[in-house]
Amino acid sequence: MTPLTDTVRALGRSGLFLLAILRASTPHADFLRELTREVYKIGARSLPIIAVGGAFVGLSVTLLGHNALATYGAANQVSALVGLGLYRELAPVLTGLLFIGRAGSSISAELGLMRATDQITALGLMAIDPVAKAVAPRFWAAVLCVPLLTAFFTSFGLLASWFEAVHVLGLEPGPYWQVLRDAVDFRDDFLVAFYKAAVFGALAAWVAAFVGYHAEPTIEGTSVATTRAVVNASLLVLMFNFVMSAWLF
Repeated sequence: MTPLTDTVRALGRSGLFLLAILRASTPHADFLRELTREVYKIGARSLPIIAVGGAFVGLSVTLLGHNALATYGAANQVSALVGLGLYRELAPVLTGLLFIGRAGSSISAELGLMRATDQITALGLMAIDPVAKAVAPRFWAAVLCVPLLTAFFTSFGLLASWFEAVHVLGLEPGPYWQVLRDAVDFRDDFLVAFYKAAVFGALAAWVAAFVGYHAEPTIEGTSVATTRAVVNASLLVLMFNFVMSAWLF
């Protein structure tokens, strides 16, 4: 087969896999129990890296923005720059990328190991849908968690930005929050960030689950699948971010 044929075939299989996930997403006691467990595992355990990442991004953007705006005598507008940058682009994208590295790789590796140790085959032999049991809870947990992690990322970014702007760069705290409030729109900025984050969470879980679920049933196959999942999901997040930004703004 040619590379183009392989790509089209993989896209078709991944689309059918997504349909299988949606069909298997029936709310019942076992599903909700697995969903809760996955939310804790891939969401709550990702909070430290999200907090650290958000804080340092806020610090970096504040320093860069202050130095640039001070040239034009508009240093007090730095909070608008930080807020719009975080909500529109940086927070959903960087949260998605951090989530892929932290949780997406875990999803792919776990499903790959389940394939290598015949656990997926065993579920099928017991008349248990492996997609419903092992994939759907992870998928919906990612869709739920990434928007919440994006809010967490943004909060730490803004707090770190405020601390640097007020206590290091000498700006007034009142105008900082006033300018931020006037610049950020609830629908065009705040909600759009959550829309993007939900899409990025779905993309990350979809790609990671598909690659891990169809990995070669060997330890090496699991390793290759995990690497492929992280790379492909990261590129998709960046591409979809451009498309959504061009469409929404």
